Amino acid sequence: MFSRPLIAAVLLAGATALTAQLPGSADPARITAGTYEADPLHTLVGWRVNHLGFNDYFGLFGSIKGSLVIDPANLAAARVAVRIPIRKVTTASEALTGHMLRNSSQGGKPEFFGKAPADALFVSTAVKPGADGKSAQIDGKLTMNGVTRPVIIAATFTGAGRNPLSGKQTVGFHGMTTIKRSEWGVLGALPVVSDSVELTITAAFEKT
Repeated sequence: MFSRPLIAAVLLAGATALTAQLPGSADPARITAGTYEADPLHTLVGWRVNHLGFNDYFGLFGSIKGSLVIDPANLAAARVAVRIPIRKVTTASEALTGHMLRNSSQGGKPEFFGKAPADALFVSTAVKPGADGKSAQIDGKLTMNGVTRPVIIAATFTGAGRNPLSGKQTVGFHGMTTIKRSEWGVLGALPVVSDSVELTITAAFEKT
């Protein structure tokens, strides 16, 4: 029988070796200055709302396009702009996805987004780096459903390095914010489906 300390040492060594093999690392020194484009295959915005007070349900926006300009020597000057195709919203239920995009039976006004919604657009207006060198507050404006309002995203740097699949320098971030959908005119099923929407962002940007 192997001793527990030996097993723990082997597992730790294996985990360390696996981490060392990853192309990306959460080391800010690996970020190179330049202009990056969003990787639409690996950039997602998840949303979460409460349903009838019973539980939460989730959905995703993908196929996101956008750009990031960043210089690790001057993070406060970073700029980001992304376009989110609302029409490509998805959930785990085909019926629920369809419900998000259909028109109301009462007068034809969209319950949520309607059948052909315009893309949402987020454009940063200020970046405030955190003292830890890996976090930042991103102030910006979100245009959705024909309405533009301010949004603040809490962002965390998650990795940088060369992507072996594309050969491009890549940087990754996570972000979180909460919005009130009524402020953008998304009024379907209020108040039994929550006005408050949690947004979780995972983004990968490749250097151009």
